[in-house]
Amino acid sequence: MTIHKKAQAHWEGDLKKGKGTISTESGALKQQPYGFNTRFEDAPGTNPEELIGAAHAGCFSMALSMMLGLEGFTPTSIDTTADVSLDKKDDGFAITKIALKSDIVLPGIEKAAFDAIIQKAKAGCPVSQVLNAEITLEYDLKN
Repeated sequence: MTIHKKAQAHWEGDLKKGKGTISTESGALKQQPYGFNTRFEDAPGTNPEELIGAAHAGCFSMALSMMLGLEGFTPTSIDTTADVSLDKKDDGFAITKIALKSDIVLPGIEKAAFDAIIQKAKAGCPVSQVLNAEITLEYDLKN
């Protein structure tokens, strides 16, 4: 079974003065503005790195919940932040690292068992699998 999800970007103009919008098929984003200023100058709007971070944080949290469920655990909460690093290279820019930081509330699990499960979730998350960047993980388990 293949699931398809779609997003669309519209762009007008050159790199520095141009502007665009990003929309998702679901309507979660509807003509959200983006451009050079939102990507490199902190102007209001979004940027590709922020969207990748949101996708990665959401995917990882769901993967962790699934992996925990397979072992008979149900987390009270999982809060994940993805810090996406965009670095200048000789031939342009590259996403070089994504640092995941997750705070998990999960009563009744031993740390060693949790360590194994969370590493499987990091590796098994579909977004982790598609990214060509170093992915690190820190977490704070409250049980």
